[in-house]
Formats: sequence, structure tokens, C-alpha cells
Amino acid sequence: MLKDFSVQAMFMGLLTAFVGSASSFAVVLHGLEAVGATDAQAASGLMALSISMGICAIVLSAVTRLPISIAWSTPGAALLASTGPIEGGFNAAVGAFLICGALIVVAGLFKPLGRAVAAIPAPLANAMLSGVLIGLCFAPVKAIGFNPVLGLPIVVAWIVVGAFKRLWAVPAALAAFVLVLTFGVDIPDGALSSLEQSLVPAAEFVRPVFSLAGLVSIALPLFIVTMASQNIPGIAVLKVNHYDPKPGPLFAVTGFFSLLSAPFGGHAVNLAAITAAMCAGQDAHTDPKRRYWASLTAGVGYVILGLLAGAVTAFVALAPPILIEAVAGLALVGAFSSSAMSAFQAPESREAAAITFLVTASGVSFGGISGAFWGLIAGGLMLALSRLVSVWKDRSQQR
Repeated sequence: MLKDFSVQAMFMGLLTAFVGSASSFAVVLHGLEAVGATDAQAASGLMALSISMGICAIVLSAVTRLPISIAWSTPGAALLASTGPIEGGFNAAVGAFLICGALIVVAGLFKPLGRAVAAIPAPLANAMLSGVLIGLCFAPVKAIGFNPVLGLPIVVAWIVVGAFKRLWAVPAALAAFVLVLTFGVDIPDGALSSLEQSLVPAAEFVRPVFSLAGLVSIALPLFIVTMASQNIPGIAVLKVNHYDPKPGPLFAVTGFFSLLSAPFGGHAVNLAAITAAMCAGQDAHTDPKRRYWASLTAGVGYVILGLLAGAVTAFVALAPPILIEAVAGLALVGAFSSSAMSAFQAPESREAAAITFLVTASGVSFGGISGAFWGLIAGGLMLALSRLVSVWKDRSQQR
């Protein structure tokens, strides 16, 4: 194994860990706080997720000798942000995280469930995802409206750097956020001393509460979003780069690590989709058999970054919430545009996708159940109806 190590793979792995964390940790923090987590619980969740996905990447890469990248569910965190608090508070959300983790394990071990998730029409899954993301994607504009002096530098940094190197656009926005917070926001006396105290990470155990609202509003949509937008595309990225792992065991292992992080506030661990291309591509190493060191090194990087989660969360808490939401929104623009394009590409499912998108994006909950679930149901019914009508018309023409 050591003979396969290379400096090139190590640097790519460290870059992957930085990009994976910097580009979406704001989304995770915002999502956890939206469903009722305190600052300390959000920091604990961020730490639990980072350490869990780091160890998961190390284990899977070392055992399989494949560049298997692991990430937290960024679309899942965006889903939490759009869902908001549910009855039972963050305890009920943690119960839903545990159910989601268990479902991912079952999807990996029980093939019919995995096939059932894969059978969800792609336009509807993408429409639900784009409906979930659009609310946060408005945040950069709202940040400029809130205070142009604070909001504009973040957006301009994202635009300018992204024009040259898309991979660095969100880290640039994050750097601009740090500068804005440092020089443009009045920091209360004593805040920096509390920041120093938070350098020591503190894992907070959250007693899970299981409820129907948590199951339907968070667990099921989170499971579907995580499988459809992370795990399944993650396998596709590996196959594009000429790796052919068995999906089931990988899903089951990520679900197991999701279960480990859930009691400490983590929502979901899954296969990476975007950063997977960094570790599995030629930039990690010219020899495909040695690229697994990139994902293994990324795992080490995630563990180290996880131990800094308390300080990161305490620092972010000093800024107006809309600013960190703006960074989160910019991180999701690419995911929103690609999911929206995929949702409305096929003419025969366009109306069903539109209904799914509109119901989900409305943010309206019915019976305590979030719009993401109802959007998928409404779109599914519309798609089934349109197909029935199409079959009926075909039979009528044949008579």
C-alpha cells in the first residue's frame, strides 16, 4: 500500500478536503440551525460529519484500493434549511437523521429498496432538488439588499474568481466573507476570547425523538435526496473514470457512518459526487491504481478540519446570518442550475416536474409535512395521470 503513495495524490487529496469543506460547510451549518440546532449542536454536527466522512473515506479507500470520496449531503442540508423546525425540535430532527441512515444501510443491503430509489423518475427527483435549493440561491441577492457594503464583496469575489477557475469560486467567496466579517462587522467585546475557548471541540449528544412528522418531513426526503443526488451520481463518477465498484456495500457503509454521526447532530454521510471527480481523475495520478491515496488523504484532511468545527462555527456566529446564507447560496448555484436543467429537459415530464418544483419551492407544509415530500407526491400523480391519458389516447387511435 505504501508503495502506491505519491505526493501528487496527497496534494490532490488535501485540496479535495479543503474544497469539499469550504464550498459547503455554510450550507450544513445553516441547515442544522434551521431545524432547531443551537450553535453548539450545529458545531457538534459539523464535527461529527467531518470526522465520520473522513474515517469512512480512509476505510473504504484502504480496503477497496479505489478512489472512493465521501462527503456530507449538501443537498440534504439545503433540504433541512427549507424544511425549518418541526414538532419535537432538533431532537425530532436527530431521530429523522437516524431513520435516514438506517434506510441508506437497508438500500445498500436490500437490493429491491435500492432499485426502488433508482426508479424514482429523474425529472421529479431533480425538480424536488431544485425546489429545495432555490430558496438558498436567493440569499446572495438578499445579502446585497441587506447591506451592499457587506454583501457585494462576497458575490463579486465569487463571480470574478469563478470566471477564471470555477473550482475556486466558493472558497473565494468564503475568503471574502472572512474579510467582511473581520473588517466590516462590529465584533462585540469578549467575542474573540470565546472563539479561543471553542478551539477545543465538544461533541454534544442529542437524545433522538422519533415522530411521524420527522419521518415524513425530514427522513424520507433526506433519504431520497441523498441517494438520488449524491450516492447514485457518486457511483456514476467512479464508472466514468473506469472504476466499477459494487454500489450496495458502499451505500451500506456510508449509511453506517451516518448512523454514527446522527446522535451528535450529523444529518447524512454519503458518496461524493463533485469532489469524487478530483480524486478519481487523472490529476490525482497518471496511474489509476494509485489514485486511491488521494481519497485516503482527503479523509485525513476531513478529520483534521472536523476538529476545528467549534472554532469555525463560533467565528461564523459573529456575522449577520444572511451573509453566511449568501455563501451557502453561491455554493449551490451550480447544483441548482444542473438539477433544474435536468428536471425540465424531457417534454413529456415537464408539467409533472414543474408541479414538483413549485410545490417544493413554495415551502408550504401540509399536516406538518414539508413541501419536498408533497412536491414529489404531486409530481408523481401528475406524471402517472399523463401517462394514463397517453395510453388511453393510443388505444383510442388503434380502434
